[in-house]
Amino acid sequence: MKLYSWNVNGIRAVLKKGLFHPFLEAHKPDVLCLQETKAERGQIEIDLPGYHEFWNSAVKKGYSGTAIFSREKPLAVINGFPNEFAKRYTFADELKRDSAEEGRVLTAEFKNFYVVTVYTPNAKDDLSRLALRHEHWDPAFLAYVRQLEKSKPVVFCGDLNVAHTELDLANPKSNRGRKGFTDEERKGFQNLVDAGFVDTFRLFKQGNGHYSWWSNFANSRARNVGWRIDYFLVSAPLKAKVQVADIHPEILGSDHCPVSVTLG
Repeated sequence: MKLYSWNVNGIRAVLKKGLFHPFLEAHKPDVLCLQETKAERGQIEIDLPGYHEFWNSAVKKGYSGTAIFSREKPLAVINGFPNEFAKRYTFADELKRDSAEEGRVLTAEFKNFYVVTVYTPNAKDDLSRLALRHEHWDPAFLAYVRQLEKSKPVVFCGDLNVAHTELDLANPKSNRGRKGFTDEERKGFQNLVDAGFVDTFRLFKQGNGHYSWWSNFANSRARNVGWRIDYFLVSAPLKAKVQVADIHPEILGSDHCPVSVTLG
């Protein structure tokens, strides 16, 4: 099964550029997870024969949002965190922006595992959302995927808005303490690893130079001055089934590129 994840930074923009369908035709994912769709299902027409579509859109129009396109019909689909589970956490920051209403998590249950797509809140340039993320969002997401694991293994993917180690961004020294590379955000990712989840890309490739997001400034993408902030992680029992994990910087249309994993 080939699974792909892509922060499209606006699905309507990618469609308008004529880059979405060629990507699908070339790579033929069995499951495609999207983040930052910035759209509701009814706002756009995507003709994808053979795929089941599921959307979790933000309450705020044109903002955030996730989607899953799957050839196989899932057994069940869960939008966001389950209510009883979510009550244990606070998702509003000091500006009362409620990340629970931003369509950031979408789960599809299949026979042998769950697939979760996530668009983790950005800490913001002024780090105004760092406390929300460190104290609530990251712990909630970890608890959620661990809860799913009680019934079957989990594959989760998406824009986690953090570079885990210094190997995951081109300029670690100058970015230390800035959004995406604070100690708190990195700790949140490390907690996922400590809980047994496997960063699939690092099973195959080590070192730096492997990035999934580039700033739109200073010709960063062409120079490959980027960050690896898009991931596929799997439960430990699935580690042996991971045949390939990759990043696809040649695919244009967004400031992010797709990442993928193939499970045998």
